Amino acid sequence: MKNKKWLSLLIVSATLIYLVLPLAATFMYSIAKEWSHTVLPISYTLDWYKELFTDLRFLSAVGRTLTVSVIALVASVVTMSVTVFVVYMYLPKLERYLQAITMIPFAVPGVVAAVGLIKVYSSGPIVLSGTIWILVGAYYVLIIPYMYQGIRNSLRTIDARRLMEAAEILGASKMKAFSRIIVPNIMNGIIISALLSFSILIGEFVMANFLVGGSYETIQMYLMRRLNENGHLSSAIVIAYFVIVLIISWLMLKLGTRFNQKEVNKENAA
Repeated sequence: MKNKKWLSLLIVSATLIYLVLPLAATFMYSIAKEWSHTVLPISYTLDWYKELFTDLRFLSAVGRTLTVSVIALVASVVTMSVTVFVVYMYLPKLERYLQAITMIPFAVPGVVAAVGLIKVYSSGPIVLSGTIWILVGAYYVLIIPYMYQGIRNSLRTIDARRLMEAAEILGASKMKAFSRIIVPNIMNGIIISALLSFSILIGEFVMANFLVGGSYETIQMYLMRRLNENGHLSSAIVIAYFVIVLIISWLMLKLGTRFNQKEVNKENAA
């Protein structure tokens, strides 16, 4: 038993070192003033962070990235929750077709998808090329597989069919049963899918670069532009990126916890 315990501890420790060490080295380089022939930096400075957070172009890039990511994410959560629920509950024969359609983004490379979108929306009745809406649409399609899988698994876990039947027997309408019973029970799955989707969107570069280019600079495009200018500043951008993701992930988890607690309080009050 002791040997197994030490082996498990060794594996966990090695995994943590493997994951944390690159990020720690990046942070050290972002605050290093001089670091060339020594194990640790000779001197430290926060000048790179001061330069970064006083650069309006960086702040604008962060705002743009969050804007398109949040719009695509909210649209995906709303539409996929309803679609997956309706198909799962009332149209089970169509579920395999829905699953096949949602898996298509996995099979299409980002470059191919971007070129196709540019060709389709550069002319015709709907012209979206060069606007943020073509990027929002591309992001929406990109995260469909993750949202579908998370929501479908949550519906199966809670046995949504029995919950709906029980709610309807007690007099609740389908809409009320969905919003008051199903959604709170699958909220954890929605949040996990949303977090995974958000981490993918905020780090996406290929589609943003092809679809909007320099006309709508996102944080990844800003990073690529500054990468060849200053390594210390690029490291500061990477650390800032991780901090932003961490903060938003924490806020989403807190929001989900508060939502679940609110629903529990309602049930107790009833």
